[in-house]
Amino acid sequence: MADILVVDDEGFIRTTIGAVLRRAGHTVRQAADGAECLSLFSERHPDLLITDIVMPAPEGNELIRMIRRAAASLPILAISGASAPEEFAQQAIAAGATQALVKPFGLNDMLLHVEKLLAKAK
Repeated sequence: MADILVVDDEGFIRTTIGAVLRRAGHTVRQAADGAECLSLFSERHPDLLITDIVMPAPEGNELIRMIRRAAASLPILAISGASAPEEFAQQAIAAGATQALVKPFGLNDMLLHVEKLLAKAK
């Protein structure tokens, strides 16, 4: 179905999200930080980017701005365990994220958001 790039510095989060997306039929590539994401992104643009906000350089909002300059219409789902969810969401959207989701979130809920973002992008 879709090629999805998942970026999170927590291996368990990356692995879990990746497993759910693969079961739904998607191809998943994973990056542990912003630099690795940019490398994978330059090799092949994904259909959707899921990125954590709090992670090693470049941090999530800066990464979103960088990706947005290269791919204006790419759906981007920002995720974070932010202590101030409204502020996190506002900052992520301002940086260029299409949508923001606060950790912890249900995996079925995350998959629903992914499918909606992919459907809108078609």
